[in-house]
Amino acid sequence: MAKKKTPSETNILSLLTENSYLFKGLNQEELSSYLPTDSLIKEKLFSNRPVFTAFLPDESLDSLYIILEGGPVIVRSNPLDRIISITYARGCFGMRSLPFSHGFATKSFPSLVEAYKTTYITKIPLVSLQKIYDHFELVRERYNTLFELREKFTYHLLNCSSYPPQAVASLLRALIYQERELESQPDNKGVYVLDLSVEVIAKACQLNQRTVEQVLKGMQKQGLISLDKDNDTSEDVINILNAEELKEVYSATRDKVSWWPLR
Repeated sequence: MAKKKTPSETNILSLLTENSYLFKGLNQEELSSYLPTDSLIKEKLFSNRPVFTAFLPDESLDSLYIILEGGPVIVRSNPLDRIISITYARGCFGMRSLPFSHGFATKSFPSLVEAYKTTYITKIPLVSLQKIYDHFELVRERYNTLFELREKFTYHLLNCSSYPPQAVASLLRALIYQERELESQPDNKGVYVLDLSVEVIAKACQLNQRTVEQVLKGMQKQGLISLDKDNDTSEDVINILNAEELKEVYSATRDKVSWWPLR
């Protein structure tokens, strides 16, 4: 007797309408007329493997990627090898490389897109996405928001000064804003839970990993975050306990963070 498939294996459409930011809350039957269930495939992206190269001249994608589980998926910008995008489950990536909507106007340096950790995705074909975009006003609004969030994420990174506490806080504030707008976080206690490794923080903030570790320890002592090393799924989990107080570190300049020993 064949093994019974789990719901996540058989009904991706349900996952999209229940969890994905872009399609959450849509009528499943109506959406299925544009995305037949048998056309949606759950694919596995292995950790540290390239997915595609974004922003290549005269080259574009033919599908939008929706993250169902796992991640994050990151974008490394050339030539500085700086992480300029971090996408978690419920989010999307690839919009800026689609010849559609704001994607036509998105130009940048070639950048490698890769799954930092094992990620499960499904692809929405461009033709189907265009029809859904035209039919559902809510999808149009959310699709526009996805581009807005990418720009605001970059803006936060531009505020990463050479002062390590502010640099790390800038990245955390960017992710707080992103996950809140995507309606993924916080939890019912107001805590933001991020699978965010020291390496990713270092490459996003242009700091060395040892410095990042010291900043995180300082933030933990101040009660801003907790480092969940015993988490069942990842040892890189950071719980942001006080997003409001983190703003003070984000806006700080040198000599204004008492717990940071270096001036």
